Amino acid sequence: MGAVSEFVPNLRDVGGLQAGDGAVQPGRLLRSALPLSDDRAPEHIVWPPRVVLDLRSHHEVEPEHPLSATGARIRNFPLLSALRPGVAPPESLGDLYLLMLQTSAPYLVDVVDEIARAEGPTLVHCAAGKDRTGVSVALTLSLLGVGRDDIVDDYLVTAKNKEEIEARFRRVFGPRRAELPTAYFTTPVDAIVAVLDVWDQHEDGVHGWFRAAGGDAETVKRLHEQLLA
Repeated sequence: MGAVSEFVPNLRDVGGLQAGDGAVQPGRLLRSALPLSDDRAPEHIVWPPRVVLDLRSHHEVEPEHPLSATGARIRNFPLLSALRPGVAPPESLGDLYLLMLQTSAPYLVDVVDEIARAEGPTLVHCAAGKDRTGVSVALTLSLLGVGRDDIVDDYLVTAKNKEEIEARFRRVFGPRRAELPTAYFTTPVDAIVAVLDVWDQHEDGVHGWFRAAGGDAETVKRLHEQLLA
């Protein structure tokens, strides 16, 4: 008898969140930890996604993405390419997130652009679905007009999925899991708040930051049209 397939760890649909006078449509934006080819999803989740945005670095990715066989369009945006094997990572997640904003802003713009262009469900994932995914989804939701408290709450959901994320790490990474700082396995509210503060404090807020990073108003308009109802 073959092994029973697992649910995708830390998988959720961000649909339903209020954004101004509208709400994020269900079935359009998904986030998760690393999916595997034999994973399944709960019945209320649209699966498989049509577009997959893999935020892992080049040394983390496989020759062929686990969801390639589903026919999904796979794009890779290495949001932590500033961290290389042998280079000590920042001690705190807050510092890691701010490093991401400083060194990978163009990639974050690309992620938002892909979400805005997608004609179907889009999955954003990294390894745990917490840090790179968390910042990317927070940017998308901020541009849509979702409130800070809802963005923080969505980020904190990952803490409830810690055991399934740990199980996926043991299956995929084995002993290499120990190479990461212990703090990286937490979900500190101050880390995502620091990111939101950077955007809020920028001239013209998150929209000003997005434009300074290379984004444009047309992308934000398309994002609203595609994701809000």
